[in-house]
Amino acid sequence: MTQRLSLTLGSVLFNWPVKQWVDFYARIADEAPVDRVCLGEVVCSKRKPFVDDVTLEVVDRLERGGKEVVYSTLALPTGKREIRDIGDMIQAGYQIEANDIATVHLLNGKAHSVGPFINIYNEDTLALHLKLGATRICLPPELPLESIRTMAQGNAAVEVFAFGRPPLALSARCYSARAKGTAKDACQFVCDRDRDGMNVETLDGVPFLAVNGTQTLGFVVTAVVRHVEALRDAGVVSLRLSPQTCDMVRVARIFRDLADGSTTPQEASESLSVLHLPGPLSDGFLRGVPGCSVTEVD
Repeated sequence: MTQRLSLTLGSVLFNWPVKQWVDFYARIADEAPVDRVCLGEVVCSKRKPFVDDVTLEVVDRLERGGKEVVYSTLALPTGKREIRDIGDMIQAGYQIEANDIATVHLLNGKAHSVGPFINIYNEDTLALHLKLGATRICLPPELPLESIRTMAQGNAAVEVFAFGRPPLALSARCYSARAKGTAKDACQFVCDRDRDGMNVETLDGVPFLAVNGTQTLGFVVTAVVRHVEALRDAGVVSLRLSPQTCDMVRVARIFRDLADGSTTPQEASESLSVLHLPGPLSDGFLRGVPGCSVTEVD
């Protein structure tokens, strides 16, 4: 019997207004065919207070919609307060997705998920994280299919980044603040002006990256639609969809239909391409070519 691929919706990586954030998850709860939803501020702890007062309301709505909710942690905690907040979440008994190794240490062997911000590039590292308590591991988006196949064999924990601008790096410096002429400590939250990230161009005017506060992403939008069957055959158990401002309910339905075999990769690509995406579709990393390479047309 063919294994059913589950769908995970990753955390919103961008600084969206609170109303947009709440409305987004309300639609996800009621309409999106995803199994797991990750909530939590991953990029910048300064954004977290904006949604603190509505998070429990959103969690309740998602759970009533039949979604499993997981709390994602910061990918680059830099202060004692941030570490303390993560520790408090762990002590409260929430399901945790660790996005840095300090959080794995704080979990101290408790069952948890691992997000795509922890560098797991080979089977030995993956085995170590399983030993440390990981039950689900979303691999970094830059891995080729052959590496994924090697790591996914023989376990039921591997998730693959399947849609969205690929997260590539984090820094202690805030690119958005500098670009808008402000300082990080008095940033005025200018990252909210670029709700899918701010495009970065080469000196020749060619877009190739995007920045989101302290985060660097790809300009392209990862879409593994042509490789879903191969990923399932490799042993992957889940596909991760990373929120963008496009219609993510539609995105989830496209991937659900594709995983269930009720649509073709070509039809899925065409359906995605007409959405309001921040960049062209790409499967370069999965094909083992530069990640900025756009999806090849059949």
